[in-house]
Amino acid sequence: MPRAAKSFNLTLIVLFSLLNSLIAQTPEAKTKPPFLVGNVFPGMTIKAPGVGSRSETGIGALIPWADRLWAVGYVAHIAGEGIGLYSIDSDLSFRRHPASVTGTFANRMVHWESEQVFIGPHVIDAKGNVRTIEALKKHRLAATARHLTDPDKQVYFLTMEGLVFEVDVKTLDARQLFDLVSILKLPEGSQPHFKTGHTAQGRFVVANNTYEEPEHLGARKAGRLAEWDGKEWRIIEDNPFIEVSGKQNPRVGERYGNTLYAVGWDNISVILRVLHDGKWSRYRLPQGSHSWDHTWNTEWMRIREVQTERYLMDAFGIFYDLPAMVYGGRVWGIRPIASHLRICPDFVSWSGLLVLAGDQTDNAVGQPQSGLWFGNLDDLSRWGRPSGWGGVWRKTPVQAGELSDPFLMTGFDKKTVHLANDSDQATGFALEVDFLGDGDWQAYQTVPVPAHGYRHLEFPDGYSAHWVRVRANGACRATVYFTYN
Repeated sequence: MPRAAKSFNLTLIVLFSLLNSLIAQTPEAKTKPPFLVGNVFPGMTIKAPGVGSRSETGIGALIPWADRLWAVGYVAHIAGEGIGLYSIDSDLSFRRHPASVTGTFANRMVHWESEQVFIGPHVIDAKGNVRTIEALKKHRLAATARHLTDPDKQVYFLTMEGLVFEVDVKTLDARQLFDLVSILKLPEGSQPHFKTGHTAQGRFVVANNTYEEPEHLGARKAGRLAEWDGKEWRIIEDNPFIEVSGKQNPRVGERYGNTLYAVGWDNISVILRVLHDGKWSRYRLPQGSHSWDHTWNTEWMRIREVQTERYLMDAFGIFYDLPAMVYGGRVWGIRPIASHLRICPDFVSWSGLLVLAGDQTDNAVGQPQSGLWFGNLDDLSRWGRPSGWGGVWRKTPVQAGELSDPFLMTGFDKKTVHLANDSDQATGFALEVDFLGDGDWQAYQTVPVPAHGYRHLEFPDGYSAHWVRVRANGACRATVYFTYN
């Protein structure tokens, strides 16, 4: 570990120790001060019984509200016991709430009109009083989103099975609206795995991340990114998507365009879709690890506003700075922060700290449990220099003159592109760069590749346009893959 990182962590430990000492001397302190190891309080661990737990025990969602931090537990397939809704007070006391329900929950949303928070099947008012939506306790809850036509009085709930409910924020009555498995025509035999939903620009957008070997081999397409405008559903992509997010305060969001981001992937690379001014655009990003290449493994990635107007995106083993706004329909300012292998179901800012949820261990290694990580947003840059790989084409039939999606280039140290031409005719691949991020593309270099041949190109150290794309000069079966390290 670099000396600066060690020094910073030591400073953090000292500060928490001083805080703990002050708490211990306070007459109204409710619990013994928690013990800190690195950036983790071991006493703030969610544990399921070691016997009888089928799979993981994670922290599905976090939200600061009513002068405390709230967390909701997550078990696989609603199987398990002993976890539920937790709160952390300013004195760092950690409690399981009496209204706790053990389930599979990863949803959270502030509903400002009613001054309530939705997290799991629970509703928490501004004073910290908790109610529970009885009709949704036994559903695997993936998202809570704003209502399209009655946002003051109702919200949407999306389940992992693809059911959409309409819930009255006052009475908590729930009414099923849709079964998306049939509406979005998921292939027979595929397992639905809806992960999130978000409302922006007059539409409710949902993501299903079904991806197994048939998807990798191109034999089936069960993933979905889809939108509903209040009248009809429309499929945007049939690739797996894992996150849909944007500005959480609708009144501020609408003023500034209310940009919506959606993150998915295929066997080529990460896909970033952006909805701005009612129009979708498409980009590609590298993967930091292939550990995420499955339905179950990808369900935790998030985009959150962790500081005022500052977004953090966790996508396939890389943390990114993400711009809060889009100008002229062009995305720029995406910057990789660090590579990592931590599973982070959620992250928030609370009491001046960045708090990361976790899903660390399941019953394969003993008693399933997960904890929280406390630190600073700038700590992430010490986790590991950004690195990754991904492409724009993978054994893909392309036509002469066809252009690829833009691929992220900025923020990585050393860069190489690999090009393969699986056809009977030689062709050239023209590399173009957008160094301003505004869609003004410039020619960089054309690489000739022989029939059934391969070439690679190493970019100069320090070269960092924002986006790069490729144009095929002839029809071929092309592979174009970038490696960043």
